[in-house]
Amino acid sequence: MMFSMSNRLLFCFVVFTTTLQSAADLPAKTQEQQPNVLFILVDDLGKHDISIEGSRFYQTPNIDALAEGGVRFTNGYANCQVCSPSRASIQTGKFTARHGVTDWIGAAAGHGKSLGERLFAPQYARALPREDTTIAEAMKASGYRTFFAGKWHLGGEGSLPTDHGYEINVGGTDRGSPPGGYFSPYHNPLLDDGPAGESLPLRLANETSAFIRSHRNQPFFAMLSFYSVHGPIQSSKTLWEKYCDVAASQPAVESRFKVDRTMPVRQVQDHPVYAGMMETLDTAVGNVLNTLEECGLSRSTIVVFTGDNGGVSSGDGFSTSNLPLRGGKGRQWEGGIREPFYIRCPEQVKAGVVSDVPATGADLYPTLLDLCGLEMRPEQHVDGISLVPAMDGKPMKDRSLVWHYPHYGNQGGEPSSIIRQGQWKLIHYYEDDHDELYNLTNDPGETSDLALQMPIMTNRMASELRAWLENVNAGFPTHDPNFDPVAAEARAVRYQTTFRNALEKNHAAMLKPDWKPNANWWGSMHAED
Repeated sequence: MMFSMSNRLLFCFVVFTTTLQSAADLPAKTQEQQPNVLFILVDDLGKHDISIEGSRFYQTPNIDALAEGGVRFTNGYANCQVCSPSRASIQTGKFTARHGVTDWIGAAAGHGKSLGERLFAPQYARALPREDTTIAEAMKASGYRTFFAGKWHLGGEGSLPTDHGYEINVGGTDRGSPPGGYFSPYHNPLLDDGPAGESLPLRLANETSAFIRSHRNQPFFAMLSFYSVHGPIQSSKTLWEKYCDVAASQPAVESRFKVDRTMPVRQVQDHPVYAGMMETLDTAVGNVLNTLEECGLSRSTIVVFTGDNGGVSSGDGFSTSNLPLRGGKGRQWEGGIREPFYIRCPEQVKAGVVSDVPATGADLYPTLLDLCGLEMRPEQHVDGISLVPAMDGKPMKDRSLVWHYPHYGNQGGEPSSIIRQGQWKLIHYYEDDHDELYNLTNDPGETSDLALQMPIMTNRMASELRAWLENVNAGFPTHDPNFDPVAAEARAVRYQTTFRNALEKNHAAMLKPDWKPNANWWGSMHAED
């Protein structure tokens, strides 16, 4: 068949335009098959610090809307009662005893490092292990652009976010708290200072929004890891005044603290400065979610929201209450490990789903791979499982969850390990090798130890816990021969008396009209001028 010059040109034009149309269709389909991911991680967030989880003091409308727009796991957990181990579990898909980061990085440990306690804490990994393939590395290998902003605390030089799969790192260092506090200047070598008094959480949200806008046309994995609401507890004068008024509308408080075994624990949510931090956090979350909406990415972006350990009810700022859960950050009870846990995925899962399936931070690695249609890495996320069946309302196979914290902390927690199976939770304590057993369905506040009443169940779970820990070569504490019981008792008496009394006085004073933390409200006054 012979073509004239004009027919040839027409044929070539048709072929060329058809090819362009096919090429134009392909990226759209690929984009649809590979949703974006926004992972929001909050530091020291209590389960009941969110309005939808029961708080009547903190105001979190943006986070509430996020929870209502996706799947809310009522049995969501951090993988440790302190930060670094949980963060390593999120990055690796492993429980803490397996990856080896079992305490916050920087804590004293090792034989000869006396803490004035009965036990020496074992050594632990001081950085995220290089041999692990992080979730960021897995996403990057699948064509995703990767971004990190905020708190890292998984190692310094050589183990920063950019060493573990994140192309961009804004503010992630080896530090666990913001060096300059929550208002600029930040004194952070990886975050340029903003205008005097600029809010750190709002700045991190803005940096994340900028990344989203500039990468809207390609799949991205963005991790917004707030330093909030870790100490120092700082807010603006305006927000302090607002929440003083909210507190005044609540029933009068006679006592805010109760000594629970080792230290005073906050029982009331009425800290006006912490409430201001929660509101700013919520505003920052809302700003980033609004950016997704503005860019037309809300439906094609998976959003994860959770925390790295329970709220600080004891030690640090003594700033929130986790009731009806017992304890808080650093503690072995539910208040130390239970977390808000939300996954929004509009194109795959309907809104408003509530699941009681136990879920941990280690599960988010395989869950996100599954939701994104990427190849699973079972040799890496060996302890995490995909939560997609639970998100679809399907039954999940029962499994054991394990926590291992053989350390002391400044929140009063005791060296211990935990195993949860269904409704049953066993805690093994290393100081005297005793076990506690709780039925979380009937007793979520862990008030009734059933170990003596159910010795068969207790022994079976304790044996399984020990066998699992030994199988992964977990580190265990050893006895300190120089432990001084007289000094320890004097410390306990002080916590019961003078220390608790000072806490009561100082926290009551925060609600008085003439209270002032310092000359310029931590620099936040600059932002209000």
